[in-house]
Amino acid sequence: MRITTWNVNSIKQRLPHLLGFLDEAKPDVVCLQELKCQDPAFPREEVEAAGYAVETLGQKAYNGVALLVRAPLAMRDVRRGLPGDAEDEQARYIEALITGDDLRPVRVASIYLPNGNPVDSPKYPYKLAFLERLRLHACMLMEDEHAVVLAGDYNVIPEPADAADPEAWRSDALFLPETRMAFRALLAEGYTDGLRACDPRDGLYTFWDYQAGCWQRNAGIRIDHLLLSPQAADRLVSASVQKHLRGLDKPSDHVPVTVELSAG
Repeated sequence: MRITTWNVNSIKQRLPHLLGFLDEAKPDVVCLQELKCQDPAFPREEVEAAGYAVETLGQKAYNGVALLVRAPLAMRDVRRGLPGDAEDEQARYIEALITGDDLRPVRVASIYLPNGNPVDSPKYPYKLAFLERLRLHACMLMEDEHAVVLAGDYNVIPEPADAADPEAWRSDALFLPETRMAFRALLAEGYTDGLRACDPRDGLYTFWDYQAGCWQRNAGIRIDHLLLSPQAADRLVSASVQKHLRGLDKPSDHVPVTVELSAG
């Protein structure tokens, strides 16, 4: 079972890239972020024609998350929005239980965590509050003993090794000590960083800014993560970054990251 997370940075602009990736890699589950469209505007027909069921939580011009599941797998118990703040209207979280005849169920979430910049604005406290809400919800999800995969654009650089130039990010919301501590608190609840569990090397990046030749210089950062509950980590087979998609014409500034789990 292959589960991919990808911040597409506008589903309308990146649809050809997405369809090409679905045909090339045939992931079983795809967690998309930053759709930048409302639900009716999502290109559902095209994605369904590629063999995928679709669930979305969209928002006009900003944010937006989706889950795509390849037949014959199916989604049950779809939940939209991260619990813990009834007034939060930003479209940043969707989850579902993925089931299949030969698959032990896996609960998968697509997450678009707030950026948090500028740090002296309300955006940074919102980011930290979102991380705390996610930690609490992640604990609750483990109670039903299903495997859980929390996948998405976390906007968190966990360690200096996850940035080509850590000093350039020292005062950024993605790398502040409070951000990294909140991410570690999530891991401390029993979740495993799927990519790092398989590949501890430096130089693994998932995002390259459009500016200053970052892609050409490989000046990237790793901010897209798949966190696995103990039941999911026990089924982890491999993890990889599909870096080549950053070299396409008019690409997203993020690339897909994929974990493969055994069926159970």
